[in-house]
Parts: sequence; C-alpha cells; structure tokens
Amino acid sequence: MSLVGFTGHAHQDHAKAISTEVPLRHDWKLPEVKALYELPLLELVFKAQSIHRQVWKDNKVQLCSLLSIKTGGCPEDCGYCPQAARHDTGVKAEKLMAVPEVLEAAKAAREAGATRFCMGAAWREVKDGPQFDAVIEMVRGVKSLGIEACCTLGMVTDSQARRLKEAGLDSYNHNLDTSEGHYGDIISTRTYDDRLATLARVREAGIGVCCGGIIGLGETVDDRCHMLATLANHAQHPESVPVNALVPVKGTPLENNPRVDSLSMVRTIAVARILMPASMVRLSAGRAQMNDEAQLLCMMAGANSVFFGDKLLTTGNPEYEADMDLFARAGLIPLEPKAAPAGPGAVRR
Repeated sequence: MSLVGFTGHAHQDHAKAISTEVPLRHDWKLPEVKALYELPLLELVFKAQSIHRQVWKDNKVQLCSLLSIKTGGCPEDCGYCPQAARHDTGVKAEKLMAVPEVLEAAKAAREAGATRFCMGAAWREVKDGPQFDAVIEMVRGVKSLGIEACCTLGMVTDSQARRLKEAGLDSYNHNLDTSEGHYGDIISTRTYDDRLATLARVREAGIGVCCGGIIGLGETVDDRCHMLATLANHAQHPESVPVNALVPVKGTPLENNPRVDSLSMVRTIAVARILMPASMVRLSAGRAQMNDEAQLLCMMAGANSVFFGDKLLTTGNPEYEADMDLFARAGLIPLEPKAAPAGPGAVRR
C-alpha cells in the first residue's frame, strides 16, 4: 500500500513526494519488531528519525486538546482507569456536559493553538438517544471552528459510526491498550475482538482511526511488540497512534505498578514510527512525569503530536506555558489552526 491510502491532506501531500521512498508494510513479525525494540537506543532513534524526516520533513508538532465530556461511572473494569465505577478512586460520576459548554472549551482550545479537539465519554458503548444526539451536535460544533474533531465513546454500531461520519467526525479513538495475550489480565468486561470490531466499524464508515496503547501495565517487551505489530498489520495503518505511559492511580488495581522509565517510552515511540511511517505518533499520558529532555527525545524518536492543557481526561498534563516554552527553546513549531471553518467530513490540519 502506498501512502496515498491515508486520509487527510497532510498525508496526501507527503504521499506525492515519498510513496515510493517509504513503502508501508503490513506483514511485520514479532521477531522483527522485537529486534528493532532491542537495538542500541541511539541506533534505534537514528533509524526512527531518518524515517520520520523522509515522511514529515519538518519540525512541526500537532497540539491536541482532550476534554472529558462525561466523567466517571463507567461499568468497565479496566485495571488502569480511575473512571471505572467499581474502583474507589475519588472520581465521581458526572452527567454528560451540555453542548454549549463543550463548544466553549473547544473554542478556548483552538485559541490556545489546538488543531484537534478530542471528546471522551466514560461509556462502555454508545447508546442511541438524547445523549448520542448531543454528541453529534458537539462534533458539528467543533468542526464549525475549523479544527479536527475526535471522539472516544466506547464501542459503536455501524449506524452510529455512520452518523458520526455524517456529522464530520475526523477520527475515532479506541486503543488496543496492550497485546492480545496480556489483555485479559487488564480487562475482563470486553474482549480484544470487541476492540478490533469497533475499529473495523469506524474504518468502514470512513472515519480516521486513532489507536495506540499503554505501556507500564505489567506487560513484557514481547507484549509491547505484539501490540505495535497488530496496529501495523492492519490493512490500513491508524492515522493516529497515541503512546501512553501508565499513570498509576490510587484505588485502581494497578496503583502499585512501577512507573515505566522514559527510555521505554522512547523505544516504543521509535518502533511505532518505523512500523507506521505516515501515522501521527502522539506522546500522550505520562508526559507530566517526563523532564524536558525526555520529551524531546521522544519527539526525536518520531512523536509529532502531544496533548496539551491542564488535564488528560482525569490525570495531570504539563501546563500550557511550560509546553510553549519548551517548543520555543527546541525550535518546534506548533501546527496552526485553520482560519476557515471546515465543512462536514473535511479533514483539517
């Protein structure tokens, strides 16, 4: 598959120049991926940065904002998540936010430099009715601001995915979290196949896929490599690959898990960049625990997007001013929001 298969004008622009230079593979084997992961770190980063430069050719970074539009009370039992109703984490169940309130937050995010606004709801699955209707309104409203709209709402049906697409949704986030083999140790209320089925429905509806995982869940290196290979071996790579480090939260089953070291994040990001050259690789949860140098090493390894703002759903995130200062000192240029409103279904960067 050439890079032309990717949605979004940024991917298409790069495709014209490098579709024959950087072929996309969909047949990665575990030993190959593990061999990459275990390369000497500087060699791995050099390999990842070389591929990144061929594809992206710049020092630009996309700023994304994530808002929890419906917090807490989730019936799932994800071992890492403070929003699960069965975990005593101090996160209280709240109602779905009102549409105007969400759009005000989106407008503020855009003014701060966000080119993508993500809306997360602590649901196991989307249910038709007034709440889903409100989410559709939110998507339309975000798109009217000229920025990308992304949702993470749990499992969706075919018809719900189509409605989201018709409203203009650019991307749907649904992470694999970890490898299929380790998945059952983390979550029991839905299967790995459930996650893959949701991704297939989103893709079939023509919505971009945002799918990555979390490291620090007690997984092995093999598990990390299996997860990355699963993503890369899809018929079409996810347009967006968030890489998260577990932020242990008191009251969750994984509260005593040791924090992963920053170099594990660097290795995971670098392998993701090598396997999925044209995907946006997003440095996501866990960034607050990294110093400036570790964050920049992640970007050197191929990360070209971050979530910014005070919170990432219910966990802390580096403050806006600190982010802008770091980018300025490093010569990283945030992508600018588009001035013109986007039409339904348009993809803006």
